[in-house]
Amino acid sequence: MSGSTGMPVAGIRPAEAPAPRGAPADLLVRNAKVYTGDPARPGARGLAVRDGRITALGDDHDLAALVGPDTRVVDALGRRVVPGLNDSHLHVIRGGLNYVLELRWDGVRSLRHALAMLREQAGRTPRGQWIRVVGGWTAEQFAERRMPTVAELNAAAPDTPVFVLHLYQSALMNRAAVRAAGYTRDTPDPRGGQIVRGRDGEPTGVLLAAPGALLLYSTLAKAPALDAADRRTSTVHFLRELNRFGLTSALDAAGGFQNFPDDYAAVVDLARSGELSLRIAYFLFPQTAGQELADLRRWTQTVRPGDGDEWLRLAGAGENLTWAAADFENFAEPRPVLGPGYETEFEQAVRLLTESGWGFRLHATYDETIRRDLAVFERLAADGLFPAGRRWLFDHAETASDNSLERIAALGGAVSVQNRMSFQGTAFLDRYGAEATARTPPVRSMLEHGLTVAAGTDATRVSSYNPWVALHWLVTGRTVGGTALYPPANLLGREEALGLYTLGGARLTGEEDVKGVLREGCYADLAVLSQDYFTVPDAEIPDIESVLTVVGGRIVHARAEYAGMDEAVPPVSPAWSPVARFGGYASGSRQAEAMAEAVAESERHRAWRAARGDTAAGPAARGPVDPCFAP
Repeated sequence: MSGSTGMPVAGIRPAEAPAPRGAPADLLVRNAKVYTGDPARPGARGLAVRDGRITALGDDHDLAALVGPDTRVVDALGRRVVPGLNDSHLHVIRGGLNYVLELRWDGVRSLRHALAMLREQAGRTPRGQWIRVVGGWTAEQFAERRMPTVAELNAAAPDTPVFVLHLYQSALMNRAAVRAAGYTRDTPDPRGGQIVRGRDGEPTGVLLAAPGALLLYSTLAKAPALDAADRRTSTVHFLRELNRFGLTSALDAAGGFQNFPDDYAAVVDLARSGELSLRIAYFLFPQTAGQELADLRRWTQTVRPGDGDEWLRLAGAGENLTWAAADFENFAEPRPVLGPGYETEFEQAVRLLTESGWGFRLHATYDETIRRDLAVFERLAADGLFPAGRRWLFDHAETASDNSLERIAALGGAVSVQNRMSFQGTAFLDRYGAEATARTPPVRSMLEHGLTVAAGTDATRVSSYNPWVALHWLVTGRTVGGTALYPPANLLGREEALGLYTLGGARLTGEEDVKGVLREGCYADLAVLSQDYFTVPDAEIPDIESVLTVVGGRIVHARAEYAGMDEAVPPVSPAWSPVARFGGYASGSRQAEAMAEAVAESERHRAWRAARGDTAAGPAARGPVDPCFAP
């Protein structure tokens, strides 16, 4: 960690107060179906923007008087306009530093297509570099309903190291990656992880989280990193990728291998130059076990929550305060039992933060962890430290009980929920059964207890960063593979779910007066959607994108009829980047074409087996018959 501890954000000035309502607009959106999120005025046909804020809403006729010689007029063509989305738990800073190095399988619907992408990228990747598939996918999303094998990775990329992360559970490596990582028959298994070995004792290329994912992440950290210039460019492209889905804000939850202030340099530089296209509220996460209190003490003496401006601002500490207090979220493994006595150091950390006026967020997957943490907070409440107006929240809280929710509410806390069950729901269902799954997490109960609840993804290493996948989960209760997890009583309506993704996040950072709704005086953060979120069939919600995203009055993403209206970005660098060839999240026509190819290939394979007599011919055929298991 660098010896410097201050964030060099001095001199970043907040936006000026909005111009008078009658002044000509900088930007005017007309002919739209505007959903404002404001109960006092839920809808409009258009809106006007000046100096980065909304100055008027109304019918097209009402707004016509605000069109001046320099006004940029956007015809929404009857499309739905919503407040800009705000991911309340996204590892956006770390994700930006690595985005252009990663081959994203997010949204890819056939394993055949995913492996074809891998094979093509192997031909483009220079010697010494790795191919990394890092989160955003699960075997359930593929037509084949399975993971790739190590043999398939070896065939696709015989000489280029390949690392494929699968949820919090495992990683696959080809032979070249095993060599590049330095794993041999003599490499010991780290605590909480397993290097799977063959009969000969050599690593097979499979890594298991047993139950912690540190082995997976530390292996990934062995791959080459970008230089400072490419990290900046990578961050620009990642933020624009988030803008593509209508995201205009995010709470960065920090995370492992994200050192302060060194790894924050790219976003600070972009903030200084006015090039951020996403508003970021960031948290600080102690990186080294045994050094947490020293880090927190140093930070409380050198920086303060609120430092920065509306584009980049320090929000507090977390999502870990002390490593010993963190549980694991690998639902393929039994619930971890945290060691005895972690509360002593944890209480010192919480006391230090609250007495210093810092808010915090806290990773807690299971109710057993939440109850132990709440007992610490309740002891501190005797000294007047809870509730005391400081914002604090639990992240995840998948198995939080009603009793815990009552205690959180009494202590002035909030909850940020993520759609990790979209990707891990079947693993949870298999382990704990349908009854427990039905309220995991208990979002409806959280709201009924009067808690502030915000939604997010926890991207990028497990869940996808596509917010519409998370919204689909909130309103349908289904995984990305279609498995139904929840009864109707634990589902949200579409408007209610969208509120968790707009106003919910703003409330966590105390910005609900200027963000999360489309109202005069609020930030001009909005998205014009490709499909109407409120009327599109459930199954099509994950396919929604923004055709025009505006942040602070700036058009930061534009496609379809608006192509070319957004701000220019530098080319992807390095040129061999997977993003330069494949982009990010896979959706739209490219996926339809890939799916058609997979179906055609499956039919050709079936016909070939039928010709060999291995399966019944005809459309009613159920699948291949393996002679080894035929009756």
